[in-house]
Amino acid sequence: MKLVWCPETALKAYVDTVKSCEKFKESGVAELLSAMAAGWNAKLIVESWSLGGPIAASVGLAVAARNTGARHVCIVQDERSRVQYTKALAEMGVSPPPEVVAGEAEAAVAGLVGLDFLVVDCKRRDFARVLRVAKVSTRGAVLACKNAWQRNVSGGFRWHVVLERGTRVVRSVFLPVGKGLDIAYIGSRSGGNASAVPKGTPSRWIKHIDQISGEEHFFRE
Repeated sequence: MKLVWCPETALKAYVDTVKSCEKFKESGVAELLSAMAAGWNAKLIVESWSLGGPIAASVGLAVAARNTGARHVCIVQDERSRVQYTKALAEMGVSPPPEVVAGEAEAAVAGLVGLDFLVVDCKRRDFARVLRVAKVSTRGAVLACKNAWQRNVSGGFRWHVVLERGTRVVRSVFLPVGKGLDIAYIGSRSGGNASAVPKGTPSRWIKHIDQISGEEHFFRE
């Protein structure tokens, strides 16, 4: 099996997230991540969150998890972060809330097997190590780096360098959404053909509209 795109589920999650995040004046990161996680029918969604950071992306991923019946896990740094994160989601009316794990993100992600949608924050110094230890599902996975502009300032980032040796990046794209969103679709590390793209399969252009500026962004799937 491999990840299969479902546009109907993606659209529903996108619309639901737009409604849930009306109070946030952000640039569509939450809606885009929600649509992607739901569209790929993710069953284990994992993210990291830092104290004081925006909560919108978590709301969007919670919406996606509700649409696909996924397990949604958020990794925070400590108990103080857990309390603030849980409180913020409760104020947003997020139900059911995600599982919250307090501790080192690298160790927490390494203990999760079969994830198929992972979101890391490039503001965290450990983001590359978290990507490297991720144990993806046999269907492959989608990995997303938010706040990627900050990462690009330091330079030197390459998906094939950051990920574990032998991981095959089927395709990747950088989107100028929010503070930069870098996304990669990778294959299973089991060595099978779960992520292989059949020869002759036509690519599709997907349009994303920035809800703040009204700008249209296009990327090839």
